[in-house]
Amino acid sequence: MSKRAITILLAAPRGFCAGVDRAIQIVELALERYGRPIYVRHEIVHNRYVVEGLERRGAVFVDELDQVPDGGRVIFSAHGVAKSVPEDARRRGLEFLDATCPLVTKVHREAEKHHAKGRHVVMLGHAGHPEAVGTMGQLPDGQITLLQSAAEAATFEPPENTQIAYITQTTLSVDDTAAAVDTLSKRFSDLAGPRKGDICYATTNRQAAVKAIAPRCDGLFVIGAPNSSNSRRLVEVAESSGCAYSRLIQRAGDIVWKDLGNCDCIGISAGASAPEILVREVLDAFREHYDVRVEEITTAREDMEFKLPAELRS
Repeated sequence: MSKRAITILLAAPRGFCAGVDRAIQIVELALERYGRPIYVRHEIVHNRYVVEGLERRGAVFVDELDQVPDGGRVIFSAHGVAKSVPEDARRRGLEFLDATCPLVTKVHREAEKHHAKGRHVVMLGHAGHPEAVGTMGQLPDGQITLLQSAAEAATFEPPENTQIAYITQTTLSVDDTAAAVDTLSKRFSDLAGPRKGDICYATTNRQAAVKAIAPRCDGLFVIGAPNSSNSRRLVEVAESSGCAYSRLIQRAGDIVWKDLGNCDCIGISAGASAPEILVREVLDAFREHYDVRVEEITTAREDMEFKLPAELRS
């Protein structure tokens, strides 16, 4: 019996960004150089496949530093940490490596510069996300306010007689963030902000690629973790760009095949912390069910690389 034909539009860019690639390399090289165990505070990146692979090699993931034994070596995740975390590590005499994405570190420095100029800092981000927690932890309590939407930006009441500056999480929806910034700009004529937006190149590029394919798709799958901000935003972008059946999946086994009965064209993308091997797994699963034609739609080329910490370069 012949298989039904289906077209798959494969979004590019997709998958690993330079910051994720660097963070994973830091764990792998630390294991090679120092041996197991290497402790990692929080998931190094938001992907269980990646985390479980590193666990098999000897990485031990912990929630907080008090789970790291004296004399242990710990790595901070790509999402960044509050200033109190390396301070605690030094106080305990722990050796540590910082895998924070350099583009997140840039936002940390922006927050500090605004604070030094006496501005009250507004962070556009998601409450509880590790990147937002780490960025807000760069400043003293009360000196930075988290806003999650344009609606919150419309009702935000700043301290009196204080200039407002904004920064953003690097993994937000480009369109939603633009709306929130526009709201702040209309309310505060002297609003200060980054010369270029804080949303990283990888988030921007992956959203643009999904926008390019979504209108043609009967269904669209984003490969990524439920706790991955950039992956969840890709699903939202796909929906708002015309593909009502857009789903976040971690592995091929999450696909509900019966939902695809009348689909002729499927889109596939992957969040910035999802490895390409999982994309291949999904494509192979489609080939088991359909006669597949793959068309890769490329909207940008990426060649960004970030240096490793000095102690791991040699």
